[in-house]
Amino acid sequence: MGQVSRPRLVLPGVMLSIFLGAMESTVVATAMPVVVQSLGGIDIYSWVFSAFLLTSTVTMPLWGRVSDLFGRRRVYLTGLLVFLLGSALSGMATTMAQLIAFRALQGLGAGSLITVGMTVIGELYGLEGRAKMQGYFSGVWGVASLVGPLIGGLLSDHLSWRWAFYINVPFGIVAMVLIGVGLGDSTVARRPRIDYAGVALFTAGISSLLIGLVQGGRSASWLTPEVLGPSVAAVVLIVAFLAVERRAAEPIVPLRLFRVPLVRAAAATGFLAGMAMFGAISFVPLFLQQVVHTSATSAGFVLTPFVAGWTTCSVLSARLVLKVGYRGLVVTGMTCLLVGFLLFASWDATLTLPVAMGAVLVAGAGMGLIMVPMLIAVQNAVAASELGSATSLTQFFRTVGGAIGVSVMGAVMAHRLQRGLDMGSALHGVFVVGLIVCVGAVLSAFMVPAGTAQELAEPNAAERAAGQAHS
Repeated sequence: MGQVSRPRLVLPGVMLSIFLGAMESTVVATAMPVVVQSLGGIDIYSWVFSAFLLTSTVTMPLWGRVSDLFGRRRVYLTGLLVFLLGSALSGMATTMAQLIAFRALQGLGAGSLITVGMTVIGELYGLEGRAKMQGYFSGVWGVASLVGPLIGGLLSDHLSWRWAFYINVPFGIVAMVLIGVGLGDSTVARRPRIDYAGVALFTAGISSLLIGLVQGGRSASWLTPEVLGPSVAAVVLIVAFLAVERRAAEPIVPLRLFRVPLVRAAAATGFLAGMAMFGAISFVPLFLQQVVHTSATSAGFVLTPFVAGWTTCSVLSARLVLKVGYRGLVVTGMTCLLVGFLLFASWDATLTLPVAMGAVLVAGAGMGLIMVPMLIAVQNAVAASELGSATSLTQFFRTVGGAIGVSVMGAVMAHRLQRGLDMGSALHGVFVVGLIVCVGAVLSAFMVPAGTAQELAEPNAAERAAGQAHS
């Protein structure tokens, strides 16, 4: 599709964009206490996180498909511009309501950063080069997610909470320059037809689903109007969306992709692994602080091995995938996640930090063995004209799985606390739920077809390997 004139400029630009997008989901967490002191609005402050999650998740498949239709360069630069505008406005917010609105705008742009970025890498390289580079970029995502809270805390303590948002602007401008200069524009032979009805129904349906999940995660019961209302609306809207997509000439989410076995496997494994992963990230620090009574700094530090395992195994799995195929790596990764949650479920108040770090290391290694092979698998299994859609769907299902996982586990914790159980017992129930999810995740790994990466590649994948010489 797109012709890359200067890949050495594009790669650091994409890497910087992915780093900013991944970091922004967590950088605000440590800044929020200071934000509340400055702006007030503690009763609605959680929507600072929810608004970003909502818009970034909903737009992932939309950005991917639009980049298929209109070209990567202009779509990626547009997404970056929206993200930076939202970042700058968030830093200038004078009320909590303004901050929530600007975070929603920021999330709108953030939905493009990782999905279109990974798509660009998929076009830059052929099979071998793509495997190596996607491993590195997955590692960047993991590191950014971990250092986000640290950067947010440092900026809030030594400059201002507003710099948790302003910091994106100079680095984002550098990324825009590198991508704008390095990435050649695509030529579109005809004017694409936009599936406006599909966009509207998809946006409304997934938004309703996420709102219901956010409300459900705060409540001990899901049988409340705040949860049931959006959830029922989501079902109706998504059913209508599927009906529209089946008839659309150029659907915004091509349902035909789900006829590809590797795409179906990536959706299932990503969804279930996302449920487990976000559960671990959300509730492990809480257990350490509330049950073991460690400091917030120590609790955050315990997650370091999670990212170390993820990053190391991302690079390792990217190198192994061409030798052993996808299924073996994904089954191994899901088994590591299962073992991780078995260890979490055995924790009690006598837990030591080294033991906790060992458990999260195993879980992080599992994520590294799952995500990169499935991303490479999907990119190799579809034609160039649907590369953006397929790549974005893998990210979308992982993120939605994470939202559902956190919501379900949060509701389990709230329910057990409401019954009078202590925090240790409540969180034990959370980890048991995660363990059950991991059993399903291991089973889903066998959906991945057996065979080598070369055998499972889409026959016409070579058409997008114009940049293979650069790998």
